[in-house]
Amino acid sequence: MTEKSLRIGACEIHWLSGGDFRLDGGTMFGPVPKTIWQNKFPAAADNTLSLCNDPLLIRTPSMNILVDSGLGNKLTPKQQSVFRTTDWLLLSQLALLGISRQDIDLVILTHCDFDHAGGVVMVGEDGREEVTFPAAIHLIQETEWQDVASPCRRAQESYWPINFNELKKNGHIQFVHGDRELCPEVRVRHTGGHTRGHQLVEISSQGETAVHLGDLFPTHAHANPLWVMAYDNFPLEVIACKERYFAEYRKLDAWFTFYHDPLVRACKLGDKGAFTDQWPQKKEKSDHPATA
Repeated sequence: MTEKSLRIGACEIHWLSGGDFRLDGGTMFGPVPKTIWQNKFPAAADNTLSLCNDPLLIRTPSMNILVDSGLGNKLTPKQQSVFRTTDWLLLSQLALLGISRQDIDLVILTHCDFDHAGGVVMVGEDGREEVTFPAAIHLIQETEWQDVASPCRRAQESYWPINFNELKKNGHIQFVHGDRELCPEVRVRHTGGHTRGHQLVEISSQGETAVHLGDLFPTHAHANPLWVMAYDNFPLEVIACKERYFAEYRKLDAWFTFYHDPLVRACKLGDKGAFTDQWPQKKEKSDHPATA
């Protein structure tokens, strides 16, 4: 964790290492030919991409808010081998910022796929599962939780019960139906698209704005609204959402923040997906190489 925070008015955004993994490039870019997408996001010889799963810590004047939770520490050896994962360092990196597990006030899950919700329940020192952030409210769209409780065949591969069993028993879950302001600086908006209950997170303070579109905008290479993933459950909705939110937040000169991108943490978009700014600047080295 070498980068300083991205400041949005009175708020700070930090990226914390939730564990990296490797995914097939074709799944990340869906219908886009490799001859096109590899110019923006290089693949390794086996066609895989190195992607991060890095939660955002939003420090507002009144709250510590975590957006998603990384892979967690519950993956089986087989899962670690399949996805070629690195360690989940979320808690140790929070400690470097002087924040304990008990200091997190709110966990926002953009959606409940394993790579976003894997860290809400952890294996403790005694080997038992426990809620990672025991004092936090866990905010989930109601439709997303309905699909966790009764997943379709496709969702079963990504909504893992091990990530939610302890949360159901011992966690503080709050369901949202649509949009909600959480504090003066942060609100969530229901989007759908990637999953039925997918939501975005907006941070606004002192005339500055950042927006986290979650898996609607997984990496900087997906700035073209037509570039969708094979993982998207409703790809036509994703395209419509990107067109809508890109236009809306461009008018606010907003930062678009990323969860999976090892190269760019945040960017500002101009017309036709061109960057007008990015963070960190290109001269800074990334913690995550694009190929291995």
